[in-house]
Amino acid sequence: MADLKIPAELLPVDGRFGCGPSRLRPEQLTAFESEGIKLLGTSHRQSPIKNLVGEVRSGLLDLFHNPSDYEIVLGNGGSTAFWDVAAFSLAEGKTQALVHGEFGAKFANALGAPFLDKPEIISAEVGSRGSLVSDPEVLNYVYPQNETSTGVVAPVVRVEANPAALFYTDATSAAGGIDFNPLNTDVYYFAPQKNFASDGGLWIAMLSPKAIERTERIASSDRYIPEFLSLKTALDNSRLNQTLNTPAISTLFLLNEQIKWINQNGGLAWADQRTKKCSDYLYDWASKTSYLSCFVSNPEHRSQVVVTIDFDQSIDAAEVAKILRANGIVDTDPYRKLGKNQLRIATFVATDFEDVEKLTQSIEYVVERM
Repeated sequence: MADLKIPAELLPVDGRFGCGPSRLRPEQLTAFESEGIKLLGTSHRQSPIKNLVGEVRSGLLDLFHNPSDYEIVLGNGGSTAFWDVAAFSLAEGKTQALVHGEFGAKFANALGAPFLDKPEIISAEVGSRGSLVSDPEVLNYVYPQNETSTGVVAPVVRVEANPAALFYTDATSAAGGIDFNPLNTDVYYFAPQKNFASDGGLWIAMLSPKAIERTERIASSDRYIPEFLSLKTALDNSRLNQTLNTPAISTLFLLNEQIKWINQNGGLAWADQRTKKCSDYLYDWASKTSYLSCFVSNPEHRSQVVVTIDFDQSIDAAEVAKILRANGIVDTDPYRKLGKNQLRIATFVATDFEDVEKLTQSIEYVVERM
């Protein structure tokens, strides 16, 4: 069946639907060819790169509704590195963690460092989510805004808490594609290879004044903090519009182009509407198609940037994905550890609605011939 040819008129213009890394817009690459390439091979301590980092930082604050006295911090590595940064440089005392997928579990595990209290885990059945619970002893509330492995979304909210408590939002696959109130979190962190249509190699965090104060207090304590995992070092460098180590210049440039594109088109509200239109179409299609169903059964829990769709057991979803790939529609496979007969489709902000329509037509064409 892998040699099945899907008619050209049914194929998306861009067949990249992976949940990481995201497709890049052609306009980003054109801009890089004309302007970005001039920056390669130059020092990140000099004004051209520092100006680029400054644009990224100010553009992100604009995108995230300019919360007063919040700061954008950049560091080397991805979200996995930031989990350890948070453990060494920011967390203290008791942690409460929502876990409803692979990435929430990994962050919770990182905050189980031996110098911290054992995290309280609030687990939910895969395909659903739990809720944070008020507890005066908790000093760290952590959760994924979008669980990339399952396609479950969680609201950015606070619960009644100890005044010293911080709220951490893992926003890697949500940032730039889902609107939110920044005042409802203290640490909003992500990597740029999802809605921001860039490459890996960076973590980015928006910190509240309270998170900054704790960062500086812990840095001045006797806690051992490796320099690479020091949030204070990253904060100090970011205020100079640089990173501790040499960053990937192409990642910064592509990220900045995407930030400018979103802001120029209406900001986060516009991006939110764009991703929701695509995901709503897919969920509606799955609900109306006899051999499909939405993996996340509760509509309020369904992500608008990562759509997981189950297939009837009579249809091999892995074979469907294989045929799609042979026809240039790539990375629709489910998360590798989930073990479900499903497809996982990214509807990040760079995804055109017309391509989503064509994707469904291509899948129908394949299934009808299996």
